[in-house]
Amino acid sequence: MNSSCSKTMIISKCTIKPDVTSTMKDLKLSVSDLPMLSCHYIQKGVLLPRPSNIPFDSALIPLLKLSLSKTLSHFPALAGRMKTDSSANATHLSIRDILPPASDATNNDVPQVVQEELFNYNGVVSYDGHYKPLVAVQVTELCDGVFIGCALNHAVADGTSFWNYFNTFAEITKGVKKITKQPDFTRNYVKDSKAVLQFSDGNPKVTFDADAPIRERIFHFSRETILKLKSKANNFKNGYENGKTSANNPTVQISSFQSLSAQLWRSVTRARNFPASKLTTFRMAVNCRHRLEPRIDPLYFGNAIQSIPTTVPIGELLSRDLWWSAEILNKNVRSHNHDAVVHGVEEWEKNPCCFPLGNFDGALITMGSSPRFPMYDNDFGWGRPLAVRSGKANKFDGKISAFPGRDGGASVDLEVILSPDTMSGLENDIEFMQYVSTDDMLRFCISDAFNCCCSR
Repeated sequence: MNSSCSKTMIISKCTIKPDVTSTMKDLKLSVSDLPMLSCHYIQKGVLLPRPSNIPFDSALIPLLKLSLSKTLSHFPALAGRMKTDSSANATHLSIRDILPPASDATNNDVPQVVQEELFNYNGVVSYDGHYKPLVAVQVTELCDGVFIGCALNHAVADGTSFWNYFNTFAEITKGVKKITKQPDFTRNYVKDSKAVLQFSDGNPKVTFDADAPIRERIFHFSRETILKLKSKANNFKNGYENGKTSANNPTVQISSFQSLSAQLWRSVTRARNFPASKLTTFRMAVNCRHRLEPRIDPLYFGNAIQSIPTTVPIGELLSRDLWWSAEILNKNVRSHNHDAVVHGVEEWEKNPCCFPLGNFDGALITMGSSPRFPMYDNDFGWGRPLAVRSGKANKFDGKISAFPGRDGGASVDLEVILSPDTMSGLENDIEFMQYVSTDDMLRFCISDAFNCCCSR
């Protein structure tokens, strides 16, 4: 986008109330909710083609307002402080300003306009939900498309809950009479903890420098590439590594995502160019819903996540083959069972605190979101999303978010946030870049999908 272009203009704001009065009582934040009070609101949104038969101001906005009202009746926990910036005009922007054409090879970074103009609540932390709405939706009119961005308090919901809310909003907008995934608001996450989270220095703040220089880029990995990485990570079962027979369990299958995560860990660490003796940590967020015994409802609404750190010396990480790093990630994830989840809760209760997001020693990677989230399983009535993007929230050097690829088939997109020097190093890492699909291929898929939608 040309820097001389005008900024997005807010046309109107309004508050949306549920169409049915709720009888739900107050919900207590769980031991997995409270640590998120110092995190920014979750900011995720979808880029859609412009509906050809729905006028934006006179029909689309009233439809979305009505749909939000109906959606809130299914998610009453969010209704107490629901605010919608219902319409923003950015007709100076186009789909190409958010998804630059492949011919523009001057910069592969995600355009700044995505973070700066398409979402509410930049810089707002979840503790501010005491006096700010818990969720806000901004609908931005582009000259040839629509961007629907949602900001949702992270102390109220995790990624699983976010996408259930967002996709229900899409379902109702499209006209379904009965939603397919009714949220579960029972507070049965681990136990009813008596721990109290106190703040000695005033309200909690983010634990990283939100103004530090970073670059953001989306790397796309096709299904074929993912399978190659998985095969490479699992090949140790049939051979040797550095002349020594593997002592690992040959019946354990390292997953595709663990293989991709291991490759990213190796390549980013190499790009950072630290001494071999320094420790590096790969921190991965995991869903605890299916790890507890008995399992809690997959549609449990709230935070049901924990973070699993894996720490090794840099020299060992880089001197070993891919399978070694993939296997230690696999081992940590597999071992995070019911007892590990409960132990994590009990340890937190001994010293209640907010979750420390950030890259405190320069050698940390934090993996969030999930390629299993149904980010493209929403249709507001005029076609699937062309792309999924996120706002400025919770972004720092080493923060990675995993998205499903739009083309499906187990493809994966990684939203990678790194310092400028580290990103340049990663882009020149041959081992990593050989697995990245070219921008031409990804943008061709998006362009083809857009043309199909517009031709209906």
